[in-house]
Amino acid sequence: MHQPHSASLSQAIDGPSPTIDGPVRAWLRLEGLAALAVGAVIYGRLGGDWLWFVPALLAVDISMIGYLRGPRVGAFVYNLGHTWATGIAILGAGLIMDMPALAMSGGVLVAHAGMDRAAGYGLKLQTGFSDTHLGRIGRHRGIVASTTSAAIPPNVR
Repeated sequence: MHQPHSASLSQAIDGPSPTIDGPVRAWLRLEGLAALAVGAVIYGRLGGDWLWFVPALLAVDISMIGYLRGPRVGAFVYNLGHTWATGIAILGAGLIMDMPALAMSGGVLVAHAGMDRAAGYGLKLQTGFSDTHLGRIGRHRGIVASTTSAAIPPNVR
């Protein structure tokens, strides 16, 4: 019996991400906007000082520092700070342990992830900072990256 060629699991996970367009992209942006609003409301309801909300919201991008160790470590560290799961887990831990500052941090992480999704930015792939699960971002968003950075011209990386 002949089986069609199938990609390995790692190729399926690490392979190029198709660009998400149209109604799906609009829904993801609306979902992000809702998460931004919910995270902000949680921050405020827990007593967060609004003077510190925007700086805290932007501070999440310090997770880009992982890229100093290369795209694989960079994507992992960046995504850790930009997933719903991390924000929700920290929010939950703060609520369970009755630690409002920790819970507010979780709210900020949820809000930041929502802000990024609303702006069209996704979780990073290991091929480079411009490659996300929502497609390519930046000046070269029309170029689809492959699983190896060697396939990406050096002036695009």
